[in-house]
Amino acid sequence: MRLEEVAARALKTVGNDRYKLSLIVAKRAEALAGGAKSLLDRDVSKMKFADIALCEIAEGKIGLEGIVEETK
Repeated sequence: MRLEEVAARALKTVGNDRYKLSLIVAKRAEALAGGAKSLLDRDVSKMKFADIALCEIAEGKIGLEGIVEETK
């Protein structure tokens, strides 16, 4: 699947709020960079952290609630 399609699906899951999506992607990418495990069922070794985060959001595996709890 192309990244544009993934981004569009992820945007839909956050109610078309670009600010909220960018916030979630940034926080999740930071967590992944810090050693968090990917929630995707595929090889992510060649993917960037932000792309992994975007895919997780698009698949509904993570949302703002998960990010807020994670940072507390």
